Amino acid sequence: MTRILCMPTLCADIFEHSGEILPGGEALNFACIACRYDHVDVSLLGAIGEDEPGRHIQQVIRDRRIDGRNVHVIPGGATATHKISIDEHGDRYFKPGAWNGGVLNTYRLTAHDVTAMNTADIVFCTWYSPNFREALEARKQGGFRLAIDFDIERDFMKMESVLPWVDFFMISGDDSVLPVARAWSEKYDGLFNVTLAERGSVTYYHGKEYRVSAVPVDKVIDTTGCGDSYHAGFICSYVKDGDITAAMHEGSRVASETLSHVGGF
Repeated sequence: MTRILCMPTLCADIFEHSGEILPGGEALNFACIACRYDHVDVSLLGAIGEDEPGRHIQQVIRDRRIDGRNVHVIPGGATATHKISIDEHGDRYFKPGAWNGGVLNTYRLTAHDVTAMNTADIVFCTWYSPNFREALEARKQGGFRLAIDFDIERDFMKMESVLPWVDFFMISGDDSVLPVARAWSEKYDGLFNVTLAERGSVTYYHGKEYRVSAVPVDKVIDTTGCGDSYHAGFICSYVKDGDITAAMHEGSRVASETLSHVGGF
C-alpha cells in the first residue's frame, strides 16, 4: 500500500449561480479521488471550524475510505469558504474577495502533524497553502516524497528555489511553461507535469517528454476540482507501476468525470 497524506485545504465551495454549498478544497478533492484506488491509503491533515460546513466535511470523510484523524476541529472557528462563479462554458472564476481562509489562515502544524507526514510515502500540498513552508521544511528532514500543485504560479525563479525537494511538480500551464519544465527536468529528479486543459497534458522526466490528449466530454458542467482529480489519478496510477504515460491517461480519465458535474468530486 502507498500512504498518501493530503493537506491542508478543506473548505466549503459556495456556487453563486445556484447557492449550492459543497465540501471541497484541493486536499479534500484529491483525497476523494485517491481513496477509490485499492492500493492507496489516504489521510487528510488540516483544520476546519466548529460549524455546519466543517460537519459536512467530516461526514464526507466518514463516508469514504479516508483517515481523518489529523483533521483538526477548531472550537469557535470558521471553516474556510470559497465563492465560485461559473461562466457559460463551465469554466470557474473567482470574484474579488471570493476566498475566506477561516481557520486555515492561522493554523500551524504541530509536532504530531509532522509525525503524521513522516509516516506517509507521499504528501500532497499546494503552493499557495499557508502551511506550504512548514511542509517543505518537513520534507527536508523527513523521508516522504512531496507532491506540489503550483496552480497558475508563473514566478519561475521562486518556484525553482524549492525544486530540490519536490518529487511531483504539477502546474496548470500554457506553452510558456513547457520549455521551463523540460529544462528543470534535466536538472532535478522530480516528475514535471503540466496540464493544458482541453489540450491534454505534458510530463517531463530527465529531459524526456510525454504527451497525452485530454479525454473529451460531451458538455463541461464545472471545472472545479478538475486539476485535483487529474493529480490524484496521475499519482495513484504512477505509484502502482511507474508508467508515466498510463498515469497521464488515468489523470485525464478522472478529470473528465469531474468536468461532468458541479463540485470537486
